[in-house]
Amino acid sequence: MKKKDNKNKDLDKEELYKAILSLNDRGECREFFEDLCTPAELEAMTDRWSVVAYLKQGLAYRKIYELTGISVTTIGRVARTISLGNGGYNTALDRVLINRN
Repeated sequence: MKKKDNKNKDLDKEELYKAILSLNDRGECREFFEDLCTPAELEAMTDRWSVVAYLKQGLAYRKIYELTGISVTTIGRVARTISLGNGGYNTALDRVLINRN
């Protein structure tokens, strides 16, 4: 099988993003991600997301580990992404918090 070039991979990513944005509710989202991801992939994404709010509250890595059981390595990775990434975690967290009220 021929490997795709980066331009095609970028187009494929855009199609994935469109598919995600087409989902109407939490149930559709759950079904899509459970079909798309392996259980391990879904667990890894869930772990990453579950530490975002704790990091934004300023909790120490060890405390987050005690609360969640998620590795300090994963917590550090998420913290770096919050600081140096594209802002996606912050955008999503802000919107989730707004919708809770």
